[in-house]
Amino acid sequence: MAARASWKGHLKIGDLVCAVGLYTAVSSSDRLSFNIINRRTGHRVERQFVDSETGKPVERDDQVKGYRLDSGDYIVIEGDEIAEIMPESDKVLDIRGFIPLDGIDKLYFDRPYYLAPVDEHDAEALALIARSMLEGKVAALAEAVLFRRNRTLLIRAHDDHIIATMLNFDYEVRSASSVFKDIPEIKFDKEMLELAGHIIGTKKGRFDPADYHDRYEAALVELVKAKIEGRAPPKRKREPERKVVDLMEALRQSAGMGKAPAKKPAARKSADKTSRKAS
Repeated sequence: MAARASWKGHLKIGDLVCAVGLYTAVSSSDRLSFNIINRRTGHRVERQFVDSETGKPVERDDQVKGYRLDSGDYIVIEGDEIAEIMPESDKVLDIRGFIPLDGIDKLYFDRPYYLAPVDEHDAEALALIARSMLEGKVAALAEAVLFRRNRTLLIRAHDDHIIATMLNFDYEVRSASSVFKDIPEIKFDKEMLELAGHIIGTKKGRFDPADYHDRYEAALVELVKAKIEGRAPPKRKREPERKVVDLMEALRQSAGMGKAPAKKPAARKSADKTSRKAS
């Protein structure tokens, strides 16, 4: 089944325009999903909105958005008022400029999409843009109205594809100082840094997504399968309790330089045997 574009429009760089589509690169649709059911009847439960004070159901036409004031009262925001201020989409991904590939903090990355030509005659123009960005080692910053909101996207060539990553706005990314401000400056001696560097060096590698598995999802699938087949559900394996050791000792053990086990004193054994023979 051919992939369906989440959005179709035009990519624009100056006077160069080509028809493109955004295709979801990450999806949770393959995850196992559950319905909420009534334990007693086995029937599916439906969600219903009720008035928090009266407890009575509220029909869809009576459901409106409200902004809560400090007094506890609400300002009602009607649907047509929100529709009136929504930006009007012109179906254009407008490239505003180019930046170095590492010119943006990955904290601002939100959701990735594949950017592909809609028609065959647009493939050449898009391929030219991708090749130029690849050779120039740059990425493009674009703006568009997507899914009823203004969005900023980072467009970059990735292997033979083009990835358009939706970016978070500045106000959406929390400042690191609010989390790390109370952590004091810590100094380490040379041996600790060398041990840590050795451990890192022995574990260097490349990221292969096939090496990592969603163990929780796999366990859910196995649980459902066992219930269907009438088998006892699998039980989680208990992790052995970890002993708390000091940082230096943990580094030495991780680097394979732990303390050797103490040997029994052989001289004392010989003395004990001699003493028994004499008696």
